[in-house]
Amino acid sequence: MKLYSTNHQSPTVSLREAVMNGLAPDGGLYMPEELKRLPEEFFKKLESLSFQEIAFEVAWSLMKEEMAEKDLKTIVDEAINFDAPLVPLSDTLSVLELFHGPTLAFKDFGARFMARLMAHFLKDSKKELTILVATSGDTGSAVASGFFGIPGVRVILLYPSGKVSEIQEKQLTTMGGNVTALEVKGVFDDCQRMVKEAFLDKELKSKLSLSSANSINIGRLIPQSFYYFYAYAQARLRTTRELIFSVPSGNFGNLTAGLIAKRMGLPVTRFIAACNANDVVPQYLKTGRFEPKPSKKTMSNAMDVGNPSNFARMRELYDSSKTMRQDIWSRSFSDAETEAAMKEVQEKYHYILEPHGAVGYLGAQAFLKENPSDVSAIILETAHPAKFLNVPLPVELQVCRNRPKKSVLISSEFRDLKNFLLKN
Repeated sequence: MKLYSTNHQSPTVSLREAVMNGLAPDGGLYMPEELKRLPEEFFKKLESLSFQEIAFEVAWSLMKEEMAEKDLKTIVDEAINFDAPLVPLSDTLSVLELFHGPTLAFKDFGARFMARLMAHFLKDSKKELTILVATSGDTGSAVASGFFGIPGVRVILLYPSGKVSEIQEKQLTTMGGNVTALEVKGVFDDCQRMVKEAFLDKELKSKLSLSSANSINIGRLIPQSFYYFYAYAQARLRTTRELIFSVPSGNFGNLTAGLIAKRMGLPVTRFIAACNANDVVPQYLKTGRFEPKPSKKTMSNAMDVGNPSNFARMRELYDSSKTMRQDIWSRSFSDAETEAAMKEVQEKYHYILEPHGAVGYLGAQAFLKENPSDVSAIILETAHPAKFLNVPLPVELQVCRNRPKKSVLISSEFRDLKNFLLKN
């Protein structure tokens, strides 16, 4: 598997190099040179395969040149050891529940897979690896859980002070061990910028082995494609309608993983990029101009991103906004609309959506109203409702809620992050 930089100013690398480096030397994101279409036989038998079997087939088609089959199977079996059930709300509307992992968020899929992939690549190394992660909520806790206790790895989480939910902050700041939380006096975009600057800093690169566990790292993005294939397999047991996926979108890693699945042959009619008030991508699809903005704070905080990193990968898959619009339809929604959608789904379907899933629901409804068609819509529900709503806490959240918060407060200036990394 060879990967290139989206900035096209760095040489191609192996999967090992891409995963361990996180970001290309020219500041670009790594993309596979080739996304081969999976064989028709795979899609014919898809409905009879388990989630783990599907994940292995997809991973093996991309990584067979990188490691032994038994090693990849072990990574998949250990990482993808929980379900992603497709829950029907009606004949034409379903919710893909991605919150059944250890930290109750969809980020568990990518973080657990990447942690084990890195451990495989590190097994003969004697140098400590520092993982830098910018998080607007669930990424940090998933990465902390995925990498906790892995020898030779330390994890540094950067999160925006006062801009994650109380329970998310507890998940981020109570792990301890090889995990440190940095509370940044700024917004998520500041955290993301600081991480990118760290990768480009020559002094840090000379003294530390740095990598990232954000969706800028291709090692986290690939496993997120697995559950699109699994959702398709579950849907095919119930309907023959064409499928659309409505994806709550902030940094656009989740949507990009779906686009990768489509390039590999998954029969998806359309993707809905459902956004909150941070509407950079909806505006791009409308005007053809990509104009990053300062992020706006909303109740769907994990999507509060004004300059989504993975848009660089989306541009590699499409040569213009016109061709991108053939696969992606996008709208943004307010907090008031999100609250109304949560109430509507609970009253109409007796199902509790958290804010991000509610934005996904709004996206599906808006698309079908504007484009009436006989399709089946799948909404991605990315986190457990208890992370945002006053509902009974699962055991996993009760445990961390009672632990003391441990974080280091720093400014949004890169020099503060650099000083921390060099001194610690």
